[in-house]
This record gives sequence, structure tokens and C-alpha cells, in this order.
Amino acid sequence: MSEQSQTFLAKSTIKAADLEHRRKINFNIGKYNAVVPKGKEQFADVHLARERAKNVKWRAIETLDQQLEEFELNFTKRGGKVIWAENGEQAIEEVLKICREKNCKSLVKSKSMVTEEIHLNKALEENGIASVETDLGEYIQQLDGEAPYHIVTPAMHKSKEDVARLFNKKLGTSISLSPEELTQVAREVLREKYVQAEVGVTGANFIISDIGGIAVTENEGNARLSCAFPKTHIVIVGIEKMIPSITDLALFWPLLSTFGTGQKITVYNTIITGPRQENETDGPDEMYVILLDNGRTNILKNPKQRESLYCIRCGACLNACPVYKNIGGHSYGATYSGPIGSIITPHLQGMNEFKHLSYASSLCGNCTEVCAVKINLHELLLENRYESVEEGFVSFSEKMAWKVWRLASLKRGMMNLGSGNLKNKVVNGMFKGWKETRSDLNFSQKTFNQMWKERFKK
Repeated sequence: MSEQSQTFLAKSTIKAADLEHRRKINFNIGKYNAVVPKGKEQFADVHLARERAKNVKWRAIETLDQQLEEFELNFTKRGGKVIWAENGEQAIEEVLKICREKNCKSLVKSKSMVTEEIHLNKALEENGIASVETDLGEYIQQLDGEAPYHIVTPAMHKSKEDVARLFNKKLGTSISLSPEELTQVAREVLREKYVQAEVGVTGANFIISDIGGIAVTENEGNARLSCAFPKTHIVIVGIEKMIPSITDLALFWPLLSTFGTGQKITVYNTIITGPRQENETDGPDEMYVILLDNGRTNILKNPKQRESLYCIRCGACLNACPVYKNIGGHSYGATYSGPIGSIITPHLQGMNEFKHLSYASSLCGNCTEVCAVKINLHELLLENRYESVEEGFVSFSEKMAWKVWRLASLKRGMMNLGSGNLKNKVVNGMFKGWKETRSDLNFSQKTFNQMWKERFKK
């Protein structure tokens, strides 16, 4: 068992028994579940919309090399600079290089899962650069020294009382502040950071090849401020975020907002195609886009798993997953949690270390049912399990157990061996792990074979 697997088991065991944690997350997810159906009403045929979006992403991923080159060509025409990074270390090195050139002491950053993936904040801090998260949820998590809990809602596991206590401890505010007052406090703190920062960092929800631009979706406006106030804007984005045309946003923006938060459209939707032009009054002097691989081509070259690159990070599969709703985001021990995280993490960070995530699923298929772009998530979880066995990442004892089970299931005589009482003693006495969270198993005193013969004696 890998170290990551042991950590996962320990964390998930604790969280599954934490009723207060489960109450908070189910309360917050319940809010989304109440409004998402209403948001879907904007589509004349929501299933057709999802199918079309899947086809667009299929085209983008199948021609990804061409799309990326077209994006670079169009983006550089307007003065932007494109940097290709094979892994997180290269991406961090490029960011630090730019920061040194700009003599950067402080940096503002909008919500971005890919920067969490490469641990950008830690690298900046180690190099004497103050990095401030400007999304409210991310800011709360940064104050608390925690990683984001959810792809869309970073502080989903915290109640308003938790946030009030955190602000009281870190910022000296009153413990009795309302959510609106806490938001105002954060706004006052962060507004000063925008004008002080030399560099702004954002992610991108989509890369648009035909115009050489990036699209950013948000509800607070912090991403716009992070890329407009500082003189240098750095975008770090995974190469899978590609869509072929600006016209595709008419489909993807409503899908992302509806399946993510139940909105018809998010509050701020921005397209950025480069640094400030001669006839423009605002925007950065320089703009860089770092196109990050970091294991994504491992998925791209896998014909069956390639479909997982269609993901638009709406978070719907997390909200639907019974496992996620019980163990929470931090138990996964990875940047991307829930069903989509369980699929891509083994390929991004190593199958041997993270294969256990693909087994942390009931395979109920609810994730596939709610996916905005119709990714067959539960089938990809099964495919991961198959690949982990084929690659030899399975213990000898597990191999033997399945061989014995297969042998017994194919031979009626072996299945009929032993009475119900004997089976009860063997299973309930030997399988300690099974018994820790379950009641005793009670086998029938007669086998199915015996009951069948008794019923149909002729």
C-alpha cells in the first residue's frame, strides 16, 4: 500500500465519521442542488447542448497540437508572449524569472486550480515574493493555511461562523460579523493589494485558438482586477482548456455556470487577447501565457482516458458524488478531488501512488449523469482500475484472492462448500477491515443451488 493510499484511508476514515463536517458540506452542496435544475431551464434541450459541447471538446483535443500553434500565432500578433512548460518546475521557473525581471515584491493571484497543482504560492514565498489570493474563498483558505477544498468553492467546508472565527484570529475583526461584513473586510484588505502588486497571475477557463485569447469566468471581479492593475499579467493554463473558436463560448459559458453554480451566466466573463494596445486606456504593459503540460500528454496519448481532458471544471461531479459528500475534498490528497480528480490524478502524478482513488467510488454513475460535457466518468474509473492491474500495481495477496474468487465462482461444487454458519464464522472472524464499519454478515443456511433444486424438483 502506497503512502498516499495510507494517508487517504486515514483522512477519509476521520472525515466520514465527522458528522459536523458532513452537515456543512451537504448543506452547501444542497444549495447548489436546489438551483442547478432551474438554471438548466435556459436550454431548450440540455442533453443536446451537452452533446454539442462534448463534440467541440473532442475536436479541440483531437487536433490539440494544431489548436495550440494557432493560439500562439494569434496571441503573439498582439504583443503577447507564449511560454511552453513541460512540468510544474518549468512553469515556476518561468514565473520567477519574470518576477525577477520586474523586481516583483508582491503579486496578486485570482482563483486558479492549475497554480495549486504546481504549488506556485509556496515557490513564490520561498523566493521572497508575497502572493495574495484575491478570490474570497481562496483568500479564506490561504489565511487558514489550507488547500482549496472544492474545484469551484474553495472554502465549501467552512460555515460562516468558522470564517468569522478565522478573520477574528488573523485580522482582528469582531467574532460576530455577518457574511456581508466579512466580505467587506476582505474587500478592503484586497483592494490595497491590487495597486501595490507588480505582477498579476490568473488561470483561464478556456483558451481560444482562432482569436489567440483566453476566457476567464468569475463572480467577484477579482480576476479582472488581478490582470488590469499590475503592469505584468501572467496566465498559467493547462493545455486541455482549448476550444477552437470564440463562438463556442456561447455554449460553454452557460454550461459552465449552470452546472457549476446554477446561474444562467456568471457575473464576470472576460476575454483577454494580449497586453494593452496603443488605443486602449487600461490593461497590463506585458502579458504572458504559460501553456502547461505537467502530465496532460500522458492522458492525451491514452485513447480511452483522453476523454477526461474534455472536463471544464464545473464541479458538478463532486456535488453529485456520494463518496465526496462524505469524505470531503482534502481526503483525496490531490489538487483535483471527486470523480474527475480520481480519474486524472493517477495519470498526472503516478498510477502506483494514486491508483487507490479510482477504487474510492461506488460506481453509481451519478457523476456521468451530471457531467456538463457528458464524460463517461464511471467507465473511466473502471478503466483506471484495469490499467493499474495491467501495469502490475497490485499486491500478490490481492492477485491470489481474486484468482481464488474466480475459481470458486466458476465451480458450483466449491461455491456449495461449507454451511452458512461456517461461512459466517470465517468471514466475520477473518475480515477485520470489513467489520470495522459494518455489521455481521449472515449467510443463508442453504445455497441458492439447494433452494433451486428444492423448488423445482422435477
